[in-house]
Amino acid sequence: MLESLYSIPFAILEVPNLRVRVPSWFRQPSAMTMFSMVLLSYFLVTGGIIYDVIVEPPSVGSTTDEHGHSRPVAFMPYRVNGQYIMEGLASSFLFTLGGLGFIIMDQTHAPGKAKLNRILVTAMGFIFILVSFFTTWIFMRMKLPGYLQP
Repeated sequence: MLESLYSIPFAILEVPNLRVRVPSWFRQPSAMTMFSMVLLSYFLVTGGIIYDVIVEPPSVGSTTDEHGHSRPVAFMPYRVNGQYIMEGLASSFLFTLGGLGFIIMDQTHAPGKAKLNRILVTAMGFIFILVSFFTTWIFMRMKLPGYLQP
């Protein structure tokens, strides 16, 4: 039924016979270029760039201490649905660092790697993952004091 409905315009119109060629200046991007573009878009999306464009929050906030002096703060406390720009970028950096740690750990299986290089790459990937995890945990505790406390 749908096929007959879709074929009605082609009964009236004739599709031209075109030979479309790819321009000579157009080249397929390299794998590293595509990886860089995907990693940059991942960094921006996890950093909340869409939220930042819509809500337009300040880059950092400020709080008043007990002496009446204004101090800058990077995290918007007690607000899970709100963020400062620097908070989003810092968290996004840590998410990206953890993801790079897993990508680096995957490179340990590449053929032809010396044993020392394999150990160093494994250690570097593991350190990236641990730093990302624990620093993100600290950021979450700064954002929501008392969260995950017994």
